[in-house]
Amino acid sequence: MKQKYFFSFFIIVLLFFAIPAEAQDTTSTGHKTEVPISGLSIYPNPVTNGKVYISTTRNLEKEIEIYNVLGKPVKKIRLRGRELDVSSLTPGIYILKIEEQNNRATRKLVIK
Repeated sequence: MKQKYFFSFFIIVLLFFAIPAEAQDTTSTGHKTEVPISGLSIYPNPVTNGKVYISTTRNLEKEIEIYNVLGKPVKKIRLRGRELDVSSLTPGIYILKIEEQNNRATRKLVIK
């Protein structure tokens, strides 16, 4: 009986070391890298009046995506000016993804 257990244990250990393990590749180029947006300013934060102002040095058209803390998209908008209306969002913490030309930034937004 002991020989069967020893043999089974030996086979499991042999299989464990015989199967090659691969590490996760973190150098993949599949992810978008963040290129900072020059002069990015988001105010007021926390938002209390339903409007947030997003300005940059160049103040070009921006693509804004807002996600809740679970990662679910809740709003997507093209912003041509500086004023973003967030009055439709319930109070909480959100993630802003901002893209201006090829520059990207991610920021936290608190709505009270």
